[in-house]
Amino acid sequence: MRNKFTGVLLTAALCLPLSALLVACKESKADQKAEAPPTATVVPDMDANNFKVEHPDQFPLATAVEHKAAPELNVTGVVQPDVARAVPAISLATGRVVEIHARLGDTVKKGQLLLKVRSNDVSGAFQVYQKAENDERLARVQLERAKLLYENGAAAKSALEQAEATAKDAKVDLESATEQLHLLGVDKEHPSGIVSVTAPISGIITDQQVTNAAGVQGLSGPNPFTISDLSFVWVICDVYENDLDAVHVGEYADIHLSAYPKKVLKARIDNILPTLDPTIRTAKVRLEVANPGMLRIGMFTTATFYGKQAETRAAVPASAILHIHDRDWVFVPVGNGKFRRQEVTAGGMLAGNMQEIIAGLNPGAQVVENALVMQNTVEQ
Repeated sequence: MRNKFTGVLLTAALCLPLSALLVACKESKADQKAEAPPTATVVPDMDANNFKVEHPDQFPLATAVEHKAAPELNVTGVVQPDVARAVPAISLATGRVVEIHARLGDTVKKGQLLLKVRSNDVSGAFQVYQKAENDERLARVQLERAKLLYENGAAAKSALEQAEATAKDAKVDLESATEQLHLLGVDKEHPSGIVSVTAPISGIITDQQVTNAAGVQGLSGPNPFTISDLSFVWVICDVYENDLDAVHVGEYADIHLSAYPKKVLKARIDNILPTLDPTIRTAKVRLEVANPGMLRIGMFTTATFYGKQAETRAAVPASAILHIHDRDWVFVPVGNGKFRRQEVTAGGMLAGNMQEIIAGLNPGAQVVENALVMQNTVEQ
């Protein structure tokens, strides 16, 4: 009996400290919960972009400041060669290609050898030259004889005049035959059936229509090569009909490249084509831009046109703008713990980690400073 009573006392003695420890833990947890900020609760409104937050003080606000900027128009464009700077390298003789010394994409200098063509036109032209040379020599001898006979009274003056006319015609024929050999690139002292085709300008070969052993049709066929001077290129843009008032010939635009996002090039508006695309209602705007070497034919670009009069816009911290589904949003307080998710059109980045608002928000308006935190709270 005494043993049972002693066991009960021992059990009670052990349980009292354990109970006190459990009570202390519960009180500590209760104290931590009391010290933590209350959880923000979002109450949705009938409008999906409107909602109420129980603790709005957890979302600091920022005031949109005023920002002066010229109006901008951004359009897409494609880099194309200047057709006035694209020159064909042609062969004046018809024949077969025996050597090719350049190919598509090569950079060539003016006068550089491109290809050689074996042509029967050379032999025909040299035959005409030899015949003209013989005729001119014979006509010159006959003229000297006619002069001698006329001076001695053995020939009439009409015979002398006829000999002079024949000599002049023979000289013209010889000059024409010599020029033909020169155009074909043939040395009359060392004639050959091979015609050399050289580069007419310095530039890059942007088109090649010939291969080894291929036939060349001379002036009547396709050009073996096209050489383009890409020191200046065109950027062809599509501008909608409603935006044409922002584009003026002679003004300048900024060219942005996807491949070089930190590089901005200046381009001059060279021409606005007089016709519109009847399907999408756009006009072709041609920009001329100096090529520092990075512009390649077919590249996509973004051209930014600027208006002359500055506009007043809003600027907010970049963190206040939320980008969802290709749209930009800010959270605007409407009072009594209520907020509205408002769509805006965001512009470029500004100094101090600020971002421009092109449309949808006025200077002086308040927005939630961290839009991502607010969005995460709404979605929970």
